[in-house]
Amino acid sequence: MSNKNDYIDRRIVKSKKAMKDAILSLMKEKDFNEISITDIVRFADLNRGTFYKHYQYKEDLFNEIIDEVLTSLVDSYREPYKGIQLLEVNKLTTSAVKVFDHVQQYSNFYSLIVQPNVLTGFQQKFCAVLKDLTLNDLNDSFPNPRVNRELHASYQAYAILGLIIEWINGGFIYSSTYMAEQLLEILKHSIASSVVKTNFEN
Repeated sequence: MSNKNDYIDRRIVKSKKAMKDAILSLMKEKDFNEISITDIVRFADLNRGTFYKHYQYKEDLFNEIIDEVLTSLVDSYREPYKGIQLLEVNKLTTSAVKVFDHVQQYSNFYSLIVQPNVLTGFQQKFCAVLKDLTLNDLNDSFPNPRVNRELHASYQAYAILGLIIEWINGGFIYSSTYMAEQLLEILKHSIASSVVKTNFEN
């Protein structure tokens, strides 16, 4: 029974991935409103019945992609300070920085954020997530009391987004490891304090 259930689960995962890949590929060619469920299942080499087993509308499929991407984004951003009380930025290694691995994993999705009139608003949502994580998870001991903490968190979030956009526009010619190295070098040369207290509880 277990083997049969495992097979069914793997088949569901495979079918849903095929439909997610299909809608993202189609969004590179046409407006979301012009994409039909028939387009999606034809591209994914599935039947309409398979689609309706999991989703009622194409918006349900796309919203699941957004939720999956944002969940992965949060996990990847938190990776460097999971299980620790003090985050020493100067001691961070590239293997601890997972944000670029996350973007590479969802490269088909992220490639769409630089296209005009596609995924409008996601860049703001991306930055809002990083800003909230910085404000809620990290007690940044910024020594200058004249610096607004929320503005500083926004600055950091948009700076990371800027690196990602450059990476996307360049066709992902750099590895995720190289991008992590560059981010760390920038942080180490610009951060005022190399030790940050964390609030995040694992």
